[in-house]
Amino acid sequence: MEELDKKTRNIILASQKNEITEHIIYSKLSQAVKDKQNKEILKQISDDEKRHYDFWKQYTNKDVKPDKLKIWWYYLISRIFGITFGIKLMERGEQDAQTIYTKISEQVPSAKEIVYDEDVHEQKLVNMIDEERLKYVSSIVLGLNDALVELTGALAGFTLALQNTNLIGVTGLITGIAASLSMGASEYLSTKSEESEKSPAKAAVYTSVAYILTVFLLIFPYLILIDVYLCLGLALMDAIIVILIFTFYVSVAKEIEFKKRFLEMALISLGIAGLSFVIGYLVNTIFNVSV
Repeated sequence: MEELDKKTRNIILASQKNEITEHIIYSKLSQAVKDKQNKEILKQISDDEKRHYDFWKQYTNKDVKPDKLKIWWYYLISRIFGITFGIKLMERGEQDAQTIYTKISEQVPSAKEIVYDEDVHEQKLVNMIDEERLKYVSSIVLGLNDALVELTGALAGFTLALQNTNLIGVTGLITGIAASLSMGASEYLSTKSEESEKSPAKAAVYTSVAYILTVFLLIFPYLILIDVYLCLGLALMDAIIVILIFTFYVSVAKEIEFKKRFLEMALISLGIAGLSFVIGYLVNTIFNVSV
């Protein structure tokens, strides 16, 4: 076996550390999930990572300890946000690993096999994972989108028309709860008519819960502060944060473009809020509403 130069050896040692770390992460996830298919897929990926580790060990003749912090971090993320999100977030870093493996293959030709496994085999396995929350992402998106667009607009209009934080907060809450129930019912009927694998009842629940949680987040400033314009600013900031977090989640889990989707959702929500602010100003001016 050809002797490696110091730089290549250090790169391979780092790869060993990464492979044994991910082997343990996948193994822990496999033990944690209940679904038999998902359990088997995660075990297969875990075995692949261990095989990669053993492959690199042939060249270094050294055992490498795993990154315990990384194990804890990605296991926690996967348990909270779903194994598909956690795995795909972790696998994003493997794009750099593939570039490294390609360079290493100049000295270690069989490294190309590792590149193949990382790029093709594991991706196919990850895409086979069947996770309930991803089935209902469209329902969650529906609830979030409608709550963000409708309530940011409503709060902007209420802010100028009513000029009272408590009244705006309560009005927004009542409006939001009524709208969430309406959206849930609409999603139930829509899903039922599609005759898809999704449960109409679950789709309705996901939509309603996503809607009402967004409502509570947006109206919260109005329930604790007295400056209506500060409350509106915080509500809009909350909306941007929700869009940012959820767009990132979907972009990772569904492998779609982040920037375009984020800008689209943000511009629509802020645009509607701006238009509603103008309408509120006109209502306040024309009808001289005072509370």
